[in-house]
Amino acid sequence: MKQILQDMSQGTTSIVEAPAPICSAHHLLINTSTSLVSAGTERMLVGFGKASYLKKARQQPEKVKMVLEKVQTDGLMTTIEAVQSKLAQPLPLGYCNVGVVSAVGTDVDGFKVGDRVVSNGPHADLVKVPKNLCARIPEEVDDESASFVIVGSIGLQGVRLAQPTLGEAFVVIGVGLIGLLTVQLLCAQGCRVLAIDFDESKLKIARQFGALTCNPGKGEDPVSAGMNFSRGYGVDGVIITASTKSSDPVTQAARMSRKRGRIVLVGVVGLELNRADFYEKELTFQVSCSYGPGRYDQAYEEKGQDYPVGFVRWTEQRNFEAILDMLASGQLDVRPLITHRFAFEEASLAYQTLTEDMGCLGILLQYRSDVASRAVRHVELRPPTKFNNQQVVMGFVGAGNYASRMLIPAFKAAGAHFHTIVTASGISGVVHGEKAGFTKASTDMDAMLSSSSLNTVAIVTRHDTHAFFVSKALEAGKNVFVEKPLAISFAELDKVKMAYDKAHKSGRGPQLMIGFNRRFSPHIQKIKSLLQAVDQPKSFIMTMNAGAIPANHWTQDNTVGGGRIIGEACHFIDLMRFLAGSKIVSIQARRMGDTPGIDITEDKASITLGFEDGSFGTILYLANGAASFPKERIEVFVAGRTLQLDNFRKLKGYGWPGFSKLNLWKQDKGQNACSAAFLRGLEQGSSAIPVDEIFEVAGVSIQVAELLRSQ
Repeated sequence: MKQILQDMSQGTTSIVEAPAPICSAHHLLINTSTSLVSAGTERMLVGFGKASYLKKARQQPEKVKMVLEKVQTDGLMTTIEAVQSKLAQPLPLGYCNVGVVSAVGTDVDGFKVGDRVVSNGPHADLVKVPKNLCARIPEEVDDESASFVIVGSIGLQGVRLAQPTLGEAFVVIGVGLIGLLTVQLLCAQGCRVLAIDFDESKLKIARQFGALTCNPGKGEDPVSAGMNFSRGYGVDGVIITASTKSSDPVTQAARMSRKRGRIVLVGVVGLELNRADFYEKELTFQVSCSYGPGRYDQAYEEKGQDYPVGFVRWTEQRNFEAILDMLASGQLDVRPLITHRFAFEEASLAYQTLTEDMGCLGILLQYRSDVASRAVRHVELRPPTKFNNQQVVMGFVGAGNYASRMLIPAFKAAGAHFHTIVTASGISGVVHGEKAGFTKASTDMDAMLSSSSLNTVAIVTRHDTHAFFVSKALEAGKNVFVEKPLAISFAELDKVKMAYDKAHKSGRGPQLMIGFNRRFSPHIQKIKSLLQAVDQPKSFIMTMNAGAIPANHWTQDNTVGGGRIIGEACHFIDLMRFLAGSKIVSIQARRMGDTPGIDITEDKASITLGFEDGSFGTILYLANGAASFPKERIEVFVAGRTLQLDNFRKLKGYGWPGFSKLNLWKQDKGQNACSAAFLRGLEQGSSAIPVDEIFEVAGVSIQVAELLRSQ
């Protein structure tokens, strides 16, 4: 498949060839015929990508604040690397897609192969889209018209929030694509409409749709125009579909509205509100969210859970269908909105037109490539390299932020040879695979595991897939490095143990390693060396100032992320086990009690572990602390001496003969050393982390989570 990506660091827009995505549950695969460039949104994204770092910072002051807080806790160099990595992640463009269904995932009803559908898929010749973000196209609607459905639904949601009634006077401020569609929707509702814009060519189209117009660029006053239009009463409602940094649209909307008028913001404008304008008239102001109910709800969009129509009449999908019905009946006319057509392969020319011609509206991309060529599951990134049997040749499963920013560079620095990178979408594998020097990108893990060209697999995917992928890789005879956790339930852990034991039944088998990198950091290695000179039980206090994550985030979902204890606190369970150098023999755990207004999650908890040698320690995993406080603090008390480590940057010793501090300019959590230790273990035939400790820590982590959930 081929897809358009926007480089947010350098500003380039390009077509990237990638393996075809996998059709998973609740999703459809769609062969694209037409897609619409959303002029406002995509012009803004392309412009942001081309802006300098300073201009990018000025456009996102809230992100600048987050960066400054990270500098305080993690250090300047670590923060710079994180920002550069974030900007280096290319962004898929587009969300107005039309095509034909080529595959239907499990748990999908109402769609079949061959259906012509509209979706919010990106600009790509083959897209994977959740079923609730798709709608079948009536025969009366052609592909080009259908490509306007998604932007039409954005306008429709704004109209629904404004609740217009027959005969009311409404104003639309900003008549780009969404604004002109909104004008038609209001007219169809029986409203009188005034359109306001600086572009006379767009106002001409608005007049064709039945609106009166006002052009401030010609000296016409929007407030006076609105008052005259409303016969002196003040308009009943204003829908703002403009895109500007100025707060003028909101101010003008308030001043032209009648008492208790309604203002709905669909576009992006400045929000410096004058309280008096709203207070005296008791105006209602509301921001509209995209296509409607269901947007950003993972259960609705990704898991296919629809809202009952008796309780939520208009969801995203039902808004799509409503726009399609209006197109089919002729109540909505998008033909005057089409200003340009380009072949998909001419995307660079299309985006040049978008940025240079501010008067363009509907830019259509047309896809005519052979459908069979889009479904290829493998893409060669560079000529194959021959390796000998003694070399570590790796495949990667997953190319998310941690894999691309931390693990892949760490393994590359350690001397690993990269062969195949497998991802579900295909695109991220190509982007990061090319950068790191992989031979191939793929969406077919089975093909990778059956290949004799590689002997080691790194698994860096969502937590609920780890145990399954680890077991498959072990069964295929591959050495495995898995990012924590190893498993999120005892049943999964048992399956991994069985696969490992089976692989070692006849003697030496593949190695298993988990990414507990902190034990390999220079500070922890120093602490370990100091503790080895003291033959006494130790006391540990480990504080993880983890920060709040919404309760509906995937990491908090016990069935997907396993919860934050299994998914994150396991790092510190392993770290304490490593520093104690003794088996865990007792476990106690307590989470924050049920309190009104506090999310009932397990990420505000204490864990106390007892060890066979008499040592003990407490892990405080807290999501309710200040961001300016150290994110990770480790304290060790033994034989009248104390060690304190903050954020893997500053280690202090109290009462230690010959040691007082070890400070680094840059945070080092041991990722590079961990990767190197794994490769060294493969070469020497010894595990960097004893496998019995890996299974011990995995079991303890699951047991702790179950204790917390039972309270």
